[in-house]
Amino acid sequence: MISNEPLQPDDRVSTGLSGLDEVLDGLRIGDNVVWRVSDLDDYRRFVLPFVDAASDAGRQIIYLRFGDHAPIIRDHPSVRTITIDALGGFESFTSRVWHLIEQHGRGAFYVCDSLSELLNAWATDAMVGNFFRVVCPFLFELDTVAWFALHPERHSRMTLDRIRQTTQVMIDVHRHGDDVQIHPIKAWRRQSPTMFLPHREHDGQFQPITDSSDATRLQASLELEHLHRQPLLDYWDRLFQEASRALSDQDTDCIDDLQEQVLQVMISRDSRILELARRYLSLEDLLGIRSRLVGSGYIGGKATGMLIARNILLKDATEPWQSQLEPHDSSYLGTDAYYAFLVHNGLWPAIMRQRSGEGYLSEAPALRAAILAGKFPHEIQAELERLLDHYGQYPILVRSSSLQEDGFGNAFAGKYDSVFLVNQGAPEQRLSALEDAIRQVYASSMSEDALVYRKQRGLDQREEPMALLIQRVNGRFHGRYYLPDAAGVGVSRNTFAWDSSMDPEAGMVRLVMGLGTRAVDRIEGDHACVMALDHPMRQPFRNQDESYRYSQHLVDLLDLQDGKLDTRPLSQLLETTNDLPMDHLAEVDRAASTRAEQIGLQGPVWRLTFRPLVQRTPFISRLSHLLQTLEAGYRHPVDVEFTLHLDQQGNPAFNLVQCRPLATIGETGPVALPGDLPERKLLFRTQGHFMGGNINLAIERVIRVDASVYAGLSTSQRYDVARRVGEAVRASGVPTLLIGPGRWGTSSPDLGVPVRFADIAGVAALVEVSEKAGEMVPDLSYGSHFFQDLVETGIAYAALFPDIQHCRYHPERLPGAPTPTSTESAVNRAVQVHDLQAQHLQLTGDVVRQQLVCYFTD
Repeated sequence: MISNEPLQPDDRVSTGLSGLDEVLDGLRIGDNVVWRVSDLDDYRRFVLPFVDAASDAGRQIIYLRFGDHAPIIRDHPSVRTITIDALGGFESFTSRVWHLIEQHGRGAFYVCDSLSELLNAWATDAMVGNFFRVVCPFLFELDTVAWFALHPERHSRMTLDRIRQTTQVMIDVHRHGDDVQIHPIKAWRRQSPTMFLPHREHDGQFQPITDSSDATRLQASLELEHLHRQPLLDYWDRLFQEASRALSDQDTDCIDDLQEQVLQVMISRDSRILELARRYLSLEDLLGIRSRLVGSGYIGGKATGMLIARNILLKDATEPWQSQLEPHDSSYLGTDAYYAFLVHNGLWPAIMRQRSGEGYLSEAPALRAAILAGKFPHEIQAELERLLDHYGQYPILVRSSSLQEDGFGNAFAGKYDSVFLVNQGAPEQRLSALEDAIRQVYASSMSEDALVYRKQRGLDQREEPMALLIQRVNGRFHGRYYLPDAAGVGVSRNTFAWDSSMDPEAGMVRLVMGLGTRAVDRIEGDHACVMALDHPMRQPFRNQDESYRYSQHLVDLLDLQDGKLDTRPLSQLLETTNDLPMDHLAEVDRAASTRAEQIGLQGPVWRLTFRPLVQRTPFISRLSHLLQTLEAGYRHPVDVEFTLHLDQQGNPAFNLVQCRPLATIGETGPVALPGDLPERKLLFRTQGHFMGGNINLAIERVIRVDASVYAGLSTSQRYDVARRVGEAVRASGVPTLLIGPGRWGTSSPDLGVPVRFADIAGVAALVEVSEKAGEMVPDLSYGSHFFQDLVETGIAYAALFPDIQHCRYHPERLPGAPTPTSTESAVNRAVQVHDLQAQHLQLTGDVVRQQLVCYFTD
């Protein structure tokens, strides 16, 4: 920003007052001028001569109007007034100002309202300084001159110091009756023996106070005047100081008002979330959140959902959740810390490029890399050190909690990163690992999946700052390993009931041993235990062998020795760890145990069926009550993540780590299944194994992955198939049915097609088929992030098991697939595209009868 080239004559700009020009040696092109005043009239009296002089010089003059105070400039013929709403938040306001500066180009002059007015909109004083650190260098770069005012007593010293460091000119104005004095504090690249002395105004001239006795008296009078004023506290801190006072004094008139103020600046802007928060987060609760907050600003959707859900249980439940719910031990990194990080690392120009239509996706990789290389402001680092002191060496989880996340209709499930930290080693090492984790979560906001998700929902131009939820990982130390006894995802509405006797309102759970990552992600080679809460022992398997085969065999845990999240086979884990609660979670497979003994292997073979937990403990009744209570509090179905801590008898205590409104496909009204459907018109039919309630979709294209071809492909070719499918979906433009073997979205190509959700987000319906070729089996993965995406985007889902009695599937009846040539690649042969211009498909599902049929209409 700063150049050492000699000044040219045309660099000079007049303040409009010859005496002030003499004091400052004039202004320079590129100057940002900050006036620190106690009364805005003292700013106005200097602004008007400046505007007149700029008008006489033929300058373009822009007045940025954003304050609640009376206008600084009224009806000046040479001034264009642009009103900007600051209530939309730091990012939208700063972006608007940035684009205005960009639009008006080089050489424009600006007059701005008092920066202190931004506190009324943002509450957080630090963001005023960050705004100035963003726009001041940009104004300088475009050869502008811009004037700002602020009330110094309303800002913290940190903010005042940052503004001073960034601006080129800063002037204090003091008034005693009719006596006005100015005191230049900074004038970049200018110097004189008396420039930085106080100056008294007399007949338009400014005389330096050169007598030290006069200067001392002036300073003493100023200190006396400010003696009884509030000390320089951050606006944010003053708000919470007042909240503490109101609670201490039981000032009921103030408590409700302060609760609302804090909710608006720390919890959410969403009206539905705010309505929930008013009912369940008291002012005392909000002060407790503040005590665990690093920085300032919003705590984000994920943190808010977790806290509201806990209070719903503690306040509304008929059961004593105080004893059944583990105390939370979470900390929060506010959204202002995210913006401070971006500003501190000079990334705002990159943010503006990425926010543009043409740069939305193309600029993201470079911005992501810059975030990963960024440094933290010193004040944030110091607070992170104190946070780590609190957690000691317990493992912690750093989770995204963006402003829009986990709200009504926008869960962002799996779009942003969460990072487990084993939190071992020296304090410096643990701090470095925490900073890396925070950078990783920040950078994940620039992932293609997240950006496409936002664009599809019309959120790409909405403010989406990243807050963080930092949680102590619930669990136990088992030698070198650390893991919870069990974890799961619970949903209060079972829209994936695979049996007609199941009540969708009873809810559902997806349960695993160890870390809950296996409950929310579709991970290769393994299966979580899926239970309908009204029939927890009824499984979608034909026999016990199949139940064992499709149970959990791998356990996610933290390896303290290797310092990372890892996966271990249960059998291997049991060889080295003898204090796992297997009696409460698993059953012995007697046949497998006998075979193991015959070949010299020790110990029983355990199968994670969770039957002991279901049959011997109140787990199901407690989870059902938890989900029903939360649904009643939210007045909407919910989706929760939790861990379990088992006592010696196996009784579970719940640690609620996440709660959000459940996204569901709305009912389309009564659905009429075709009565006398000729067999030749049937593509597939199934009883159960579909999701989304009532379905009535007209299909014009089918994209199908041929399992017989796919089974013979190499791993790299299978990833090529995933890319080819994504290309076909994006090129479709009509209602499309996607059919493939095994699991869509799996991370293992051996189990299905490893597409990203962003690649297939435009389809109308998704079908997973159990195929003998390659033994690829659908995963009943309700609660997984991939599945949650299907629910939120209204994509119908079905799992087909052609070998079972109530399922029929005839892919050979699909018309219009191009005849493969001998030279065509195996990848192209695997992906078959069927355009159905003359013979449309109808997909119809009846949630009450649990019947789904897909048939040709012509």
